[in-house]
Amino acid sequence: TPPSKKPTWASSPEMLDTARALRAADGAVLAYRLWRPGPPRQVLVLLHGLASNMTRWSEFVARTTLRDSWDLLRVDLRGQGLSVHRGRIGMAEWCGDLAAILDAEGYPRAVLAGHCLGANIAVEFAARYPGKASGLVLIEPMLREGLTGSMRQIARLRPLFGPAVWLIRALNALGIHRRRLAPLDLEELDRETRARIAAGGPADALLERYASPLLDLRTTPSGAYLQALIAVGDRLPDLSGIRTAVLALVSTGSTFSDPMITERLLARFPDCQVVRLEARHWIPTEQPDAMRRAIEDWCGGATSRARASVKTR
Repeated sequence: TPPSKKPTWASSPEMLDTARALRAADGAVLAYRLWRPGPPRQVLVLLHGLASNMTRWSEFVARTTLRDSWDLLRVDLRGQGLSVHRGRIGMAEWCGDLAAILDAEGYPRAVLAGHCLGANIAVEFAARYPGKASGLVLIEPMLREGLTGSMRQIARLRPLFGPAVWLIRALNALGIHRRRLAPLDLEELDRETRARIAAGGPADALLERYASPLLDLRTTPSGAYLQALIAVGDRLPDLSGIRTAVLALVSTGSTFSDPMITERLLARFPDCQVVRLEARHWIPTEQPDAMRRAIEDWCGGATSRARASVKTR
């Protein structure tokens, strides 16, 4: 859906990392931040997971060497973070929002990196807008056939969520909804979690907070949360039809999906490099440096491939 307005700046335009907002054609306000020191360059779009927000990527943006040669765009997905929305939400809306933001910022193509639900959205975007996706970085993607544990149960219960979403949206339309949502700073939460684990705290219990429905519902509108849960259980497009290069980071000890099944499914991509990391699912929290290095190395290769392609035309 084309945007109805150009982006607005919530920070000084002289700053290198600016907070911006775009009003979509249906009135939804989409919040995002853009690291862009000058004219548009190649861009890496960073997508967070379920009941998360763009602060998932604050540490990455602050530390990555890609800042020297790439623009970095991190988004609050519709319905989460500062992109509060209580209407219809799903893959079509998220992908349309991303396309609108890229168009508004002058990027014809982008590499999309996403964690969990964000990885699934990246795959869906590449299928819907093949000309706009120049590469995918999938961090712990949630492939339906590989889901285990609680995520598998959620996928099976998806039909029951529909009536609840309809009721919540009807109440929201009448003005009945929470007026205030708790803020969630994932960079701060990650710092605290790592410090407590390093001090001998129980890693499993500390990481379980990231998947707590109680915390999720404190920070995310109920209707948006349920619609995101529905989306996680959706079947993704045929992976063999996605021709862009893919980097997949897979947790060896995932609590939400079977790593072996996930890797077998990822092999359907025509061009996919898989990197295994020792983690339970929260790779940005548990393995931030390994994740950052893998993305930097792969994006460096993507830059070289793009330059070689230009020379051979």
